[in-house]
Amino acid sequence: MNYYGGYVNRLIDEFAKLPGIGAKSAARLAFYVIHQPPERANALAAAISEAKNNIRFCSVCCNLTDSDPCFVCAGAKRDHGTILVVETPQDMAAYEKTGEYHGAYHVLHGAISPMNGVSPKDLRIKELLARLNEENINELIFATNPTAEGEATAMYLGRLIKPLGIPVKITRIAHGVPVGADIEYVDSVTLGKALFFRREF
Repeated sequence: MNYYGGYVNRLIDEFAKLPGIGAKSAARLAFYVIHQPPERANALAAAISEAKNNIRFCSVCCNLTDSDPCFVCAGAKRDHGTILVVETPQDMAAYEKTGEYHGAYHVLHGAISPMNGVSPKDLRIKELLARLNEENINELIFATNPTAEGEATAMYLGRLIKPLGIPVKITRIAHGVPVGADIEYVDSVTLGKALFFRREF
């Protein structure tokens, strides 16, 4: 139903195409933008256009970047002999925020999910194998999500890489009880993994 006119409805329709945005949220966003001063709306449009036109994949780690190589791959103080394999650029940012990791990354841009039509060829696995052959990598850390898809992806990569005979240590991030959690409220799968991945105290 055309309640607001063509331009407004088109704006609402475009916002509604964003993930997690329903019809009501799309309308709120559209009217927020419409009621902003022209310079604010133009700045938003320019930011979207510039990001789309200038962001690319890093030629080394496949992260999204506006400079190639990205700031991590170009970092002289990083441990480039260690690669943390993550599913998304957002995951990479989460590890960077911890301040605890100082190695390199490799972004797969997804996880194997036959139900969603995502196969190994849809991920940046070929680029990872090239790095293992071309760079002096000491450790490969699989940091995919602790989901069925993330676990399947880690297992696939392990089974793919180990037979190649590349002298690299392959590890998986630990899973367990979150800091500050009450044991009685933690699910049984998480508790089981916490016991399995226990370490000496």
